[in-house]
Amino acid sequence: MDLQNLTIKKARKLLADKEISAKELVACYLKNIEEKNKNINAYLEVFDDALNEAEKLDKAGIGEQPLRGIPLAVKDNILIKGKICSAGSKMLQNYKASYDATAIKKLKEAGAVLLGRTNMDEFAMGASTENSAYGVTKNPIDLTRVSGGSSGGSAAAVAMDGCLGALGSDTGGSIRQPASFCGVVGLNPTYGAVSRSGLIAMASSFDQIGPMAKTVEDAEIIFNAVKGSDPMDSTSSSTPDFDERKSGGKLKIGLLKYDKNGVDEEINESMEKSAKIFQDLGYEISEIELPNIKYSVPCYYILVPAEVSSNLARFDGVKYGLFKEGKNLTEDYMKTREAGFGPETRRRIMLGTYVLSAGYYDAYYAKAQKVRELIKKDFERAFDLKNGGVDVIISPVSPSVAFKIGEKANDPLKMYLEDIFTAPAKMAGLPAMSIPARLAETPAKRAGINSEGLPIGLQIIAPRFGENLLFEIGKKYQNYAPRK
Repeated sequence: MDLQNLTIKKARKLLADKEISAKELVACYLKNIEEKNKNINAYLEVFDDALNEAEKLDKAGIGEQPLRGIPLAVKDNILIKGKICSAGSKMLQNYKASYDATAIKKLKEAGAVLLGRTNMDEFAMGASTENSAYGVTKNPIDLTRVSGGSSGGSAAAVAMDGCLGALGSDTGGSIRQPASFCGVVGLNPTYGAVSRSGLIAMASSFDQIGPMAKTVEDAEIIFNAVKGSDPMDSTSSSTPDFDERKSGGKLKIGLLKYDKNGVDEEINESMEKSAKIFQDLGYEISEIELPNIKYSVPCYYILVPAEVSSNLARFDGVKYGLFKEGKNLTEDYMKTREAGFGPETRRRIMLGTYVLSAGYYDAYYAKAQKVRELIKKDFERAFDLKNGGVDVIISPVSPSVAFKIGEKANDPLKMYLEDIFTAPAKMAGLPAMSIPARLAETPAKRAGINSEGLPIGLQIIAPRFGENLLFEIGKKYQNYAPRK
């Protein structure tokens, strides 16, 4: 079977036409995982019941469910009942989930077969998957380079043909950046569009579950299966139908104005080429400036560690997870947390505790919250069509292509700057998608491969609940064929 060119849509047709069975499809992916995963480390665990689940579907018959028989992977911070969910940490290395996350429940209802759990930066803190307690995930395109993070395992699983799609989570760019590095599609939905129930929390006002896939169309199928309000998540909401004026007609695309210094030259060139493609597709292009987004990264690294400090206080060895015994309760906590948390997690807990402490709360945390509101208002003005605004904004995903393993591991500031283009949308709770850039008309260049053979991503940002705008524009861009 040609897994490289197989998509969810194609696989569903093969299954519906009974050209293959769900068991045969799953077996092909399991064989590919067995061959490739030992070198890439995308999967932390491959589920031994995947074939049985596929066989049950075959016996029941292939129905109308959108993901029936489709093999998917799941990031290791999303709970699957009865399966270990470690969040890439020694702290939870033996923790078995007692219930399904809402997104998992919806995938199962849609008929998906879950192949396994994928590697990630510990508690989703990182941009390279080098912070995983279980080893780095290598980029399937170049094994000397990172796959991105924190959803590097999910991106690599899709890119190595180890699944037809995957779930990741995005807090500052953790779906979009690895998708860009691995040459796949990654969607960060509107905050609240997908329930966070059953997602191990890092920063609750930023975290969002989203799909990763080979095509925009496949990402849309997965998103439609998992979206919607959930009584178990008070921040979730039903995604409304987007304003009718947003589909059809001549849409306006804003090309983000940014400092090109410090950004790879080929990424800058790809932005110009992408703008030209959108013009050829009939979109109106104009340059757009967002005055306060330059503060996104510094604000992000105040607000997120503050929430990390609060959320990770529960991992103390008393309730669940790792336990290291000391002479008293305080020493129990200290020994457990020292043994269970890696360096980056400890760094962010300490930073977050500091900015929330007496005397510093107003100077740092409160001020960062005010700047977050300014960034939200910048986007609101940018998307205000009545006052000359645009329908969507395009920008790079990352300032560089996938970097070498170890290249930035000892420089946290360089690593944090990986979020420079992805953090702004998170500050405003907006949907944003990474798709492979179209650099030319050769097959490799259509997949966004640069002169070194490495993928370049294009980011599209839409207003709140503008996911169908992202899908509409993204599909046209991916299917673009120049006029003869």
